Amino acid sequence: MIEKINTLNDLYQYLDNLFDQDVDSDTLFAGGYLRGLVSLAATDSGDEQQAMSAALVENVSQRLANAKSELSPQDNAIVQNFWSVVQGLM
Repeated sequence: MIEKINTLNDLYQYLDNLFDQDVDSDTLFAGGYLRGLVSLAATDSGDEQQAMSAALVENVSQRLANAKSELSPQDNAIVQNFWSVVQGLM
């Protein structure tokens, strides 16, 4: 398990490893949804070895805010809370 997320690759690894762990369906959903947003944001910023910069984190946060209408209020809360947890590992 990754204790600290330093690069985009670390973040991808963390999110992908959720599927190998005994986590609940909400966490799997949030991880998968967030993985998609991160991938979109990363295409604007560089390669997978790039450091987790404030600009990249802000880009993901903005995309998540913009995607709010795609999710039910409950799912939005789940994804937002999970994103907060992930940011705590950076």
